[in-house]
Amino acid sequence: MEANEISFENLPKAVAHLVSELAEIKSLVEKGQTPVVPQKRIPIDIEEACRIIGKAKPTVYALVRKRIIPCYKNGKKLYFFEDELLEWISKGKKKTLQEIESEAEAEYNKRKNIQR
Repeated sequence: MEANEISFENLPKAVAHLVSELAEIKSLVEKGQTPVVPQKRIPIDIEEACRIIGKAKPTVYALVRKRIIPCYKNGKKLYFFEDELLEWISKGKKKTLQEIESEAEAEYNKRKNIQR
């Protein structure tokens, strides 16, 4: 609610809004948390992207050309966002033997129960 919207007619609505905001802040303080303030995403250049993902510049250019890696282009310059690169890396996780075995066991048990 904007400060310039407050008038005598909508004063009860404004007070209700303030009470709810205060209750939210109070619950965060009691939990020992701080309010989450959205951070501004700042684009990074290809050198920084190479450093983050641990690849050489020609490899990154090849990944961009094949549309495998998330990127943005403005004119001739490429831009990346660090959070998108880290998410791209995490999507390529290889499963451990334990994860594969537990999935196989779960699938076996599921099929075994269906056949009964």
